[in-house]
Amino acid sequence: MNTIFPLKNILLSFATNKGNKRLLFNSGAIGGINTNLVKVFLFSLPFLEYAAIFNPYMFNKLGIATAVVAYIVFSSFMMFIVFGVFWTIKKNVLKAIDSSWKHYFPGKDLHLVLASGVTPYKDFFKYYKESLEQNLNEDEMKQHLLKAFKTMEEENQDLITAMNRNNKLEKSS
Repeated sequence: MNTIFPLKNILLSFATNKGNKRLLFNSGAIGGINTNLVKVFLFSLPFLEYAAIFNPYMFNKLGIATAVVAYIVFSSFMMFIVFGVFWTIKKNVLKAIDSSWKHYFPGKDLHLVLASGVTPYKDFFKYYKESLEQNLNEDEMKQHLLKAFKTMEEENQDLITAMNRNNKLEKSS
């Protein structure tokens, strides 16, 4: 099951066509469910809930106060569903593309690329946008991103040194 996906598909699973980071990862690029279908499902949840609670049969059984309270309570359950869907899709996409990422960029941690905080690779999406604007083919894009990783590592050498020092301290403890 260690399929090596094309680099552009890997990048499209966590980045948009314009090079921005996705909030909802797209497993459609690697053979899973497309993000648009997931969005339709998530956006339809409140309407489905409304139709289920406020239809004439249920509304007559519940009454207005109970129906409103039920709608609010079930809306909070839907927030858990949305979080669970986002988390599951992200986990599955990262699991699916991890071996391919290591094939193209050995030694470059995908989690550091996708992290929201300060990492040595925080400018990855800037370089990815550049490669999209230059309309590079897959091999040229890989070379461009490898140079970008080298540049980011040089610019953030202090951070990498501190992270390596911290990892050594954690391993020795």
